[in-house]
This record gives sequence, structure tokens and C-alpha cells, in this order.
Amino acid sequence: MARFDFRSLPAIWTRELIIFKRYWPGVTFTAILEPLVFLFAIGLGVGAFVDEIDGMKYVVFVGTGAVATAVLFSSVFPGMYNTFIARVFQKVYDGILSTPTTTAELMVGEATWISARTAVYGSVPMLATIPFGLSPRWSMLLVPFTCFISALGLTFLGQYISGVVKVIDSFSYFQSALLTPLLFVSGTYFPISGLPDWFGTVSNVNPVYHCIELVRDSCFGTLSWSSMWNVLALGMFAVITGTLSIRTMTKRLIT
Repeated sequence: MARFDFRSLPAIWTRELIIFKRYWPGVTFTAILEPLVFLFAIGLGVGAFVDEIDGMKYVVFVGTGAVATAVLFSSVFPGMYNTFIARVFQKVYDGILSTPTTTAELMVGEATWISARTAVYGSVPMLATIPFGLSPRWSMLLVPFTCFISALGLTFLGQYISGVVKVIDSFSYFQSALLTPLLFVSGTYFPISGLPDWFGTVSNVNPVYHCIELVRDSCFGTLSWSSMWNVLALGMFAVITGTLSIRTMTKRLIT
């Protein structure tokens, strides 16, 4: 892109906030309820048979992992569906791009808005786990930051997917073949140490895994310099998917 004017971002955020005021109850209800269902159904249900895992109560293990579930659902799905609907059906982007706003500013503005929202939603499962044995720590204040940077890359991924597909029904392929494995092979509900060794290599390219590692380090007070690798991995993922998103949506909207 010829330029990137950060002054465009507040205008995009303002528009998103005005619209969000109209539908926030439904979005908030879904974003909070789904990970809590996983927490109570799996954490307490399976926890009745598995008392501890990796030296902690199973419900605490799942509760910290459910943060990643909330992040995934609250970021990549809006990135896919909201972007596709605004571009194809509502033609919202045509109107926005008739102003001096560029595609890069539009995609980054929407992604940062969704990520900020996800930083709040993603912290709810962690708070809900405290009554079940998760000890409060000051380092938990870093969890919203982890949710934000994780959601940023995942939102960009959703935007990229929305620019690749031709019909909205094609999202089901990505949900089944990409998003589901990212969630379940990440240490959310069971440690990946029990899987074959090659899964450890695969997990290094899984942003959900790095999100969970950072969340658990923050919740259990085990943050170290090695945790910076997870931050770096999430940052690299956001840069890569952001570049893909901007290039793909530029082709769809401009060329």
C-alpha cells in the first residue's frame, strides 16, 4: 500500500463501537457462554474421573485452556463471517474505501477492534475457574494482553479466509479441517506431551498452543524468558496473517 495513516483507525473503531452498541448482548452472550460450557461440561464432567493432570486439578487445567477457546471463537469467526458479509452482501467496504481510507487501514482497524473485544471475553473463563481452585495472581493481569495478540493473528486469518472463499458455505471446510485441529491439538483439554513426538513440532506453528502456554504461565506464576518465545511466535503469526489479509482483500476490493 502507498501509505498507512493511523488517524483512520479511530474513525473505524468509532463506527464499530456505534454498531456494537446495537448487538452487543447477543455477541457477548455467545462469546462467554460457549467457553464456559466447555469448562463446566469437560472440566467438571471429565474431572469427575480424572482428578489431576500435570500436577493440577483437571478443572483448572481445562479452565485455563478454555481461555484459548474463547479467543478462537471470538476472533476468527467474526473475521470470517463479518468480513464476508460486509464485503459481499452489505457492500459496506465499498463505501468506506470511497474515502481516503485504504484496505490496510480498514483490515487493521477491524482486526484491532475485534482483538480488543476478545481480550475481555477471553479473560472470563479464567475468572470463572478461580472458585474451582485457581489461585489469583498479579501475573493474571497479563492474560488480556495474551488474548489480544492471539486474537489479532486469528482475526487476520479469518479475514484472509473470507477473501479466499467465493461462497459463504465454504467456511465449513476451514472450520473442520483447520480450526478444529488448532483447538484440540493445542493442549486445551489434554497435555500434548502424551502425543507422538512429531506433534511437538507441529504445535510450534499452532497459535492456540502458544496462547495457552502464555495463559498458563501467567496463571501459575511460571513466566520466564522462555515465555518470550510464545510472544514472539504470536507476533510473527499476526504479521504473516495480517500481510495475507491485506493483500487478499486488496485484490478483492481494489483490483
